[in-house]
Amino acid sequence: MGTFLYILLAILIFGVLIAIHELGHFVAARLCGVRVLEFSMGMGPKLWGTVSKSGTEISLRALPIGGYCAMEGEEGGSDDPAAFSNAAVWKRLIILVAGAAMNFLLGLVLVALCYTQISSFSPPTVTRFMEGCPYEGAYGIQEGDTFYKVNGERTYLASDVGLYMARSRDGRMDLELIRDGKKMVLEDYPMAQREYLDETTGEKVMRYGFYFEDLETGLWAKVKYTWYCALDFVRMVRLGLTDLLTGAAGIDQMTGVVGIVDMIAQVGNQAPSVADALLNIFYLAAFIAVNLAVMNLLPLPALDGGRIFFLLVTWVVEKVFRRRIDPKYEGFVNTAGLVLLMGLMVYVMYNDVARIIGG
Repeated sequence: MGTFLYILLAILIFGVLIAIHELGHFVAARLCGVRVLEFSMGMGPKLWGTVSKSGTEISLRALPIGGYCAMEGEEGGSDDPAAFSNAAVWKRLIILVAGAAMNFLLGLVLVALCYTQISSFSPPTVTRFMEGCPYEGAYGIQEGDTFYKVNGERTYLASDVGLYMARSRDGRMDLELIRDGKKMVLEDYPMAQREYLDETTGEKVMRYGFYFEDLETGLWAKVKYTWYCALDFVRMVRLGLTDLLTGAAGIDQMTGVVGIVDMIAQVGNQAPSVADALLNIFYLAAFIAVNLAVMNLLPLPALDGGRIFFLLVTWVVEKVFRRRIDPKYEGFVNTAGLVLLMGLMVYVMYNDVARIIGG
């Protein structure tokens, strides 16, 4: 497959992710008795359409870049008892959450499919040490120790250990280990990568000095590590947002749709075979799906999380003051949020294009 085909595949992946999100809203709305005016697969000019028994127009549109679920009373008040605005709060909450839930579920399914090709997994349990490792000992780390937390972050996978050690700014670690079934703590423990001789390649490499080897196999291991991987994806989003808020990372380092499409194309071209390329792309798509699920639930205007936040605030106001907030105010807030979000997307897209051209 060439670069052009990988780019088309990337665009299709984004379309599927958005369509799956809207499908979640659609299914939840129908189960909750809310009238759906139109459910569209794709955007742009309509290629095909039909009307279901419930009165919902099901349409297929020309551009495979997403879709939408238009509900009665979604943008304001309505006299229809089946309108979104007239549904019980808990029903509206389920409908709003359903889109992100479908993205997360899709991410799980994609990881599970990728993991069917993996025969064994590495838990964060030390199996042996590199020669001369200074951290081995009775008052340090021992063979058989399982890393439970590194600097407060739970370690599910062997790769988590090095990742969260590397995030330490002063080279001192707070470690929680499981040794012989008991938890032990090493506080303010100094650790740094050192130069070791790689046993496989014979080259000098920078490592912490201990090995995690493939140990867990079987169906249960695949199920467990699929879930762990999804949790890791969620945490990576949280850490990325934390870095943005604390200044550890800048907006210039953010990657948007253009950057991700280019990344998918590079992943495909660098793989040794088409099968490996597809496997790597599906794994990246799983991360994007979980990322979309988490980001969409942030309490920001124009996102489902913002709508959920406004819904809960409205519910509290109605209960306390016995007054209903006019839906138009939510519309104003969401419109302003959408404008800001579009501005950010344009800025990130510009940086993506500049990086691609400059790189």
